[in-house]
This record gives sequence, C-alpha cells and structure tokens, in this order.
Amino acid sequence: MPAYEQITIAPHLVFDTIAAGTPGAPLVLLLHGFAESMHCWRAQVTALGDMGYCAIAPSQRGYSPGARPDPREFSHYLIDRLMDDAMAIVAAAGHGNARFHLVGHDWGGSIAWGIADRHPERVASLTVLSRPHPNAFNRALATDGEQAQRSKHHKAFLEPDAADVVLANDAKWLRERLAANGVPSDAIERHLAVLGNKDAMEAALAWYRARGAIRSPLGPIRAPTLYIWGDADDTVGRAAAEGTVDFIAAPYRFEVLPGIGHFAADQAPERVCELLLEHLAAHPA
Repeated sequence: MPAYEQITIAPHLVFDTIAAGTPGAPLVLLLHGFAESMHCWRAQVTALGDMGYCAIAPSQRGYSPGARPDPREFSHYLIDRLMDDAMAIVAAAGHGNARFHLVGHDWGGSIAWGIADRHPERVASLTVLSRPHPNAFNRALATDGEQAQRSKHHKAFLEPDAADVVLANDAKWLRERLAANGVPSDAIERHLAVLGNKDAMEAALAWYRARGAIRSPLGPIRAPTLYIWGDADDTVGRAAAEGTVDFIAAPYRFEVLPGIGHFAADQAPERVCELLLEHLAAHPA
C-alpha cells in the first residue's frame, strides 16, 4: 500500500501525496485530474514501488489544504503555476535536475503535456490518460462538433454557483459522474474525502476559471509517449484521441481501452499498470 506523505515547496505550499518505493530510485510523478485526487493512482503507485521505482502522486494545488491559495484570485491557478508546482515537487523529493517519468490524467495530462514541451530534457517518458495533446484537442474543438458537445460542461464550471451545484445533495452530481464512468464506490469515497467540501471544490474549479488550459500551440513532443484512451470516454472523442499522433516527434504508443470511460486508472487499474510498466521499462531514465 502507498504511504501518505507531505511535500513542502514553499511555506504556503504543502502538498499531500501518496508515495511508494525507494527515494533514490528512478522517479515517477503522477498528476491527477478533475474530479478526482491523488487516490486515483493508488494501484499504479503501489505497482511502481514494487517494481523498483520511486512513485509520487500529489493532490495538486487547491486539492491539498496546505496548498490552497485564494481561489477568488484566479492567477493562483494558471497552468504555468501548476507546472511549476510539479517541477518543484520533483526537486523537493530529492531529484534535483535528474530526468524522471511523468504521468498525467485529464487536467494532470494537460500539465504533463506542457511540462514535456517546456522541459524536454527532464522527461524520460510521458504517459497521458484521456487528455489528448492540446493541439489535437483544440483542433477537434474547432472542427468536430461532437468534441465541442463533449466539452460543454467546461462552461458550466465557470458559473459562480458551480461548486454548490456539484456538491448539492451529498455531491450527487460528482458521485453520478464518477459511477457512470465505472469508478468503484470505495474510490469515489476516497476522492470525496479530498474534494467533497466547498473550499476544495472552489479551488478545483479555479483551474477552469483561470482559463488555464493550454491554448497556444505546443511544439512537437520529444519524449517517448504512451497515450491511453478509453473508447467510452464521454469527454474526449475519437478525432482528438487519434489526432494526437500528429504532434509527437518521438516513439509513440496509442492504446485504446475498449469499453473504458474517462477515469481509466480507477476503472481499469491492472491494465493501466501493465501498460505503464511496459512503457517505463522501454524508456529508462
């Protein structure tokens, strides 16, 4: 089982994490998305630790109570700050300027794509679940009406009462969203223990309100990349998923998980672990 730890990168930025493995081993940093938490990576952190890696999955800015700047000031939640957090966590965990493996899902995937573009010399391998390359995603939004329909919930998150709506009736919306995507009930409870309160939800929604998604084109990704997409994902369509290959300038593997929804790490943990371990073994740090 992973261990609970805290990592401090500044006096007001203390991140809750789950971790496994030996501190000096090759690092794997795993970044969660919305509406989950570090706990989505429990199976993967455990498997990575067992295979000799040092695996760290933080609950990111706003999700960790000790790293929750005022969400009313959206600039605290711009994606550049989220990327800087990730790199600072790597350094605070004792990995300085060493290369490391990077894994991201959903919003964590957006951060991972950005880091791979900004710090190609640091990323030994990249694994992204669900979230396509930003260029492919933005192209699909502009040309594929289906993708625009799948992403319409983003606008609802900008409404002032969005946190109240999501958390109403014992977080009914959130529970139903996760359950409909095959997230087990015990995993839902772990995520709600992090996210199921007004302060955390307002901070999580600040990621959207900051307009922090990557809008300008990224350069070609030069890290070996594994992209995992469930063909039952209700937020990412096939055009964006299949189009990601156009923006990778490195060894690339695209894995489609039949019948799997948006939250693959929770819904199909064994398969995600298998694919991730194969990818890391093929591209050592």
